[in-house]
Amino acid sequence: MLEDQNSAPRRKFAWADKWVKMTGERARIDAKVNNTYIVYEKNGKLVKEFPNGNVVPLPNEDQSL
Repeated sequence: MLEDQNSAPRRKFAWADKWVKMTGERARIDAKVNNTYIVYEKNGKLVKEFPNGNVVPLPNEDQSL
């Protein structure tokens, strides 16, 4: 019983973490096959990741005006 109290808190929907990770991996595979890129948020900013591994930040909406 004490071991459970000392362990990290368990999330109610822990399966979602695995599902999200697998979805991201699948997006990378599809991008590579179709020679395109994926867009995601990294450190609070949107970035494009190309099949060759290059990661390019997207310009802010404020900067494009």
